[in-house]
Amino acid sequence: MKLVVQIPCLNEAETLPLVLATLPRQVDGFDEVEWLVIDDGSTDGTADVARNLGVDHVLRHTATMGLARSFRDGVDLALALGADVVVNTDGDNQYPSERVGDLCAPVLAGEADVVVADRQTATIEHFSPFKKRMQRLGSRVVSAAANTPLPDAASGFRAYSRAALLRLNVITQFSYTMETIIQAGNKHLRIVSVPVVTNPKTRESRLFRNIWQHMGRSGRAIVRSWIMFRPHLVFLSLAALFFLASAVPAVRFLVFFVQGEGGGHVQSLIFAAAMLVGSLLCLALLVIADLQRTNRTLIEDTLERVKHLQYGRDT
Repeated sequence: MKLVVQIPCLNEAETLPLVLATLPRQVDGFDEVEWLVIDDGSTDGTADVARNLGVDHVLRHTATMGLARSFRDGVDLALALGADVVVNTDGDNQYPSERVGDLCAPVLAGEADVVVADRQTATIEHFSPFKKRMQRLGSRVVSAAANTPLPDAASGFRAYSRAALLRLNVITQFSYTMETIIQAGNKHLRIVSVPVVTNPKTRESRLFRNIWQHMGRSGRAIVRSWIMFRPHLVFLSLAALFFLASAVPAVRFLVFFVQGEGGGHVQSLIFAAAMLVGSLLCLALLVIADLQRTNRTLIEDTLERVKHLQYGRDT
């Protein structure tokens, strides 16, 4: 059994030594433990620091390509190296590296395909009350989309089984965290959470400029995933809302029409017609989305078979 711990980094020359200082070289249940650093176009010598500290594999992007691409490229290399489990952590020393074994335990026991570290965000001192509320709300929305209860859906400290990674596909360019969880839930992979205590804050996030940008990008990723995996729920709900919005003014117009006063309330009829058109458009979009979902399922099945062939052994 081989474990690969991957660490996406962007200018983490100062904090990477802290991460590696407590990262285990031996984990119960594994014959081999290898470290992989993905240097996403760093300009501070992060790759050299990683090599000097004994990192087994360093994958370097010549330009910054984003966290999602770094995660995907790291997973591809880890699978090619024969990893049975891949743990992802961050290079800013946010997560307790010594807890890698605890993340892997449910996977090794056959109880989970994906394990997410629960940072217990309500207890993190440097999170503002507003950020704590947004984290809680975001986790609830992602949990609903994934049909799996998760207290901390945004956590990047995770363990994935080889079989799970062969089935997951990262499409977004922002962050893989929301997308992979929603995919995993809708593909009926088993997801569990393990509570951890985060380390003291070392720097501001480089993934987003402020919480509003983070919320906007995360929201787009969540909406896209809802449409991809649950188009019936999304478009039928919208169609029902538009239909109700058309029914109220239509009934109003009919009441006045029966009373012989319909001529002065034509605007209600026009508004009702517009809302009804919106409802019909939602139903048309549902048909298109359902057809696309069928095509996506076939493509993902093909990609999974290709990955089995590419990485050279059964899982």
